[in-house]
Amino acid sequence: MRTLLQRVLKGRVLIDGEVINEINKGYVILLGISETDTDRQVNLIAEKTANLRIMPDSDGKMNLSILQTGGEILVVSQFTLYADLSAGRRPSFLKSGNPQRAEKLYELFIEKLKKAGIKKVVSGKFGAYMTVEIVNDGPVTILIDSDEFLK
Repeated sequence: MRTLLQRVLKGRVLIDGEVINEINKGYVILLGISETDTDRQVNLIAEKTANLRIMPDSDGKMNLSILQTGGEILVVSQFTLYADLSAGRRPSFLKSGNPQRAEKLYELFIEKLKKAGIKKVVSGKFGAYMTVEIVNDGPVTILIDSDEFLK
């Protein structure tokens, strides 16, 4: 499982020009699920996300978690995080998870963030073509890959 986590001032997702969800200060998470991911990866990444200390404290230092600041999270499915560029010029997405199974893990990830105590967790629409608007704060962008923790 891979997340591209961006600390934001605001973010929103639109389908056909219509806003379907939006957040204020917090994280926009682009979530990629691989063919081998399980509940274990979901639990690991959700816990890491909720407790990651990248929100600014009163001195502007990255020292607080999103739980401590009451921030919000927008989760967007992003199968292209598993693009394989090793051959040719067109990416292969064979490492991306089966859509039906990936959607279940995507929904589980959102539920785990809510259970962790995140004030507001919303999402895009799994598998849909979306426009994602992000106002990055910092900018702070962090790649979290469950394979790095499970070696």
